[in-house]
Amino acid sequence: MVRFLAKLLSCLWVFKGKKVRKDKRDRIVSWLYARKVRRTAKSVGGYISVFAPTSVTKTTTIGNHCGFGGVEIFGAGEVTIGDNTYISAHTTIYSQNHNYLSGEYLPFGFDWIIKPVRIDECVWIGSHCIILPGTHIGEGAIIQAGSVVHGEIPPLSIAGGNPAKVFARRDEEHYNRLKAAKKFVVC
Repeated sequence: MVRFLAKLLSCLWVFKGKKVRKDKRDRIVSWLYARKVRRTAKSVGGYISVFAPTSVTKTTTIGNHCGFGGVEIFGAGEVTIGDNTYISAHTTIYSQNHNYLSGEYLPFGFDWIIKPVRIDECVWIGSHCIILPGTHIGEGAIIQAGSVVHGEIPPLSIAGGNPAKVFARRDEEHYNRLKAAKKFVVC
């Protein structure tokens, strides 16, 4: 639907005698996706880039200067995404799970276990990741593509795998120097 609207808008501009370049059409598509996110989320910061269809919930809070490449957020739990965070394509974030502890049926009951998800600022999450309920990803962390994340990922850690485990740390001095100089990625 969004791609159709972008094509329609670009066709209207062509009829005005202006040729629309592909990069301008891509910006229109990104703007339409971002508009949908802004209308749905609880709050959204000053600037976001949305490069592919992205779905958020009414309990999602997004910081300033965030980028999304096709993220799906599910559940009634609160999802908080900090400033300057980039989440790559095909990533799914869950904030609720079926209650398997006290349900009336097997294998699970029809009520929910709801846990918040918090992603701090300057986090980079690779493509095809799954973030499970109750996860907290610390500031400056990097999550390797294809990871399944649950629990606590410490600040400035590099984690990956299933389940995601910390296997390296970022250079704290370098990170703090770039952060103080406000050198952030702008999409």
